[in-house]
Amino acid sequence: MSQRPELTRRRAVLEHEWSRWVPRLSVPGTRPGGTATLRHEVTESWARSLGSVDPARDSAPVTDGGRVHQRWTSSPLYKPVSALAGELHSIAEDAGFVTAVTDESGTILWTCGGATMRRRAERVNFAPGGRWDEQAMGTNALSLALRTGRPSSVFSAEHLVSALHGWVCYCAPVRGGDGRVLGVLDLSTTWDRSHPLAMATVRTLVSTIEARLTAEVSPPARLRITCLGSEQVLHETRPLPLRPRQLEILTLLALEPGGFSPQRLRAALYGDRPVTASTFKAEISHLRRALGGAISARHYALTTPVSCDAADVLRALERGDTDTALGHYGGPLLPRSEAPGIEEWRTRLDVAVREAVLASTRPDHALRYGERAPYDAEVHEHALRLLGPDDMRRAIARGRLTASLRD
Repeated sequence: MSQRPELTRRRAVLEHEWSRWVPRLSVPGTRPGGTATLRHEVTESWARSLGSVDPARDSAPVTDGGRVHQRWTSSPLYKPVSALAGELHSIAEDAGFVTAVTDESGTILWTCGGATMRRRAERVNFAPGGRWDEQAMGTNALSLALRTGRPSSVFSAEHLVSALHGWVCYCAPVRGGDGRVLGVLDLSTTWDRSHPLAMATVRTLVSTIEARLTAEVSPPARLRITCLGSEQVLHETRPLPLRPRQLEILTLLALEPGGFSPQRLRAALYGDRPVTASTFKAEISHLRRALGGAISARHYALTTPVSCDAADVLRALERGDTDTALGHYGGPLLPRSEAPGIEEWRTRLDVAVREAVLASTRPDHALRYGERAPYDAEVHEHALRLLGPDDMRRAIARGRLTASLRD
C-alpha cells in the first residue's frame, strides 16, 4: 500500500496539534501566525518508519527483557556519565525532565529524573532496555540524532507514534575520541515544559562527557591500587602508605567511579557503628591530602586516573574474559576489612569469579582458581571433570579435593 495517504494524514495531525499548542508556546519550526513548517528530516523519517512501525503502538519494544545492566557497566559511556550523575539528576529533577543515555543502537541503558516524570516515561518504555532506533520506534529525537550524527529535537506530533505526541525531546550524539558515535544523551519532558535552553544544556553536557572520554584515554593512571589478596597503593610508581580505613575509602571510590554521597560512604565504611561525623570527615581529609587533593568535595569521587585490580577483574568478567579476570584475581578483596561496603564488594567479586570458573570449559581456569580456594570442593570436582584421564594435573585436583573434604 502507498505511504502517501498516511503521510498526508500525519501532516494534518501535526497541523492540528500545533494549532492547539503554538499560540501558547514558542516552537521552532513554525511560521508567523502559528502554521506548522514541516521539517524535511522529519517527513523523510516518517516515510522510512512507516514500513516497520505502527503509529498506533503504545510503547517502545524492549531489548533482553530490559536487563541491560551489564551492557551499561561495560559501555565506554558508563564512567563519564556516572561522574556526572549528580548533575544530571539535578537538571532532570529541577526542570521536570527525564534524562536518558543510549548505546549506539538506540537502546536506552540508563535514565534518571523525578518520580512522576519517570513513571510517565516508563509507560512508553522510555526506560533501560527500551529500543528507540528508527526501525523500532519511528521518528523521534534519539533516532534522528543517531541517523544524522547531529543534535536533534522532536516536538509533539512530529513523533511518528501517537503515544508520544505529548512529549518533546532534545538530544545529541556522544562521540568517542575516534569520532565514532557511542550513543545519545537525551532530555525529554511533556510538551508544556518545552524550554528554549534545553538543547544548549544537552550540548554542554555532551561536551563534558566527551571531554571525560578523552581524558580517560589520554593520561596514564597516577594511582595503582592492589586490593585482591594483598594491599598496596602506588602513587606515580612510588608506594603510598595508607591506614586501613583510608585504603577502604580509596578502594570503594575506585570501584564506584560515580562516587558517593557523604551519607552513603559513611554507611559503607561504618555501618551502624556510632562514629562521629568529624571522625569520618577527618579520614576523608587525610586521604585527600595523601592523594594531592584528588577527591572531590561534597559528592566524594576520585578526580585522578586510577587503576585497580578489582576493577580490572570486573571489566574482564563483563567481557566474558575469564582468563584475564583470573590473571588479576589475587584473592578476596581487602580480606582483613570489616567495612560493610567492602564486605559487599568482596562477596560480589568472589561469587562472580567463582561462577565464571564453574561455567568455563577450560580445566586450567578451575586449577588456577583452586589455588586461591583450597576448600572449594565443587571447583576441584569441576577441574577433575574437565581434565583428561591421562592429564598429570589430575593428581593436583584430586589432592585438593581430598584435602577439602577432609577439612
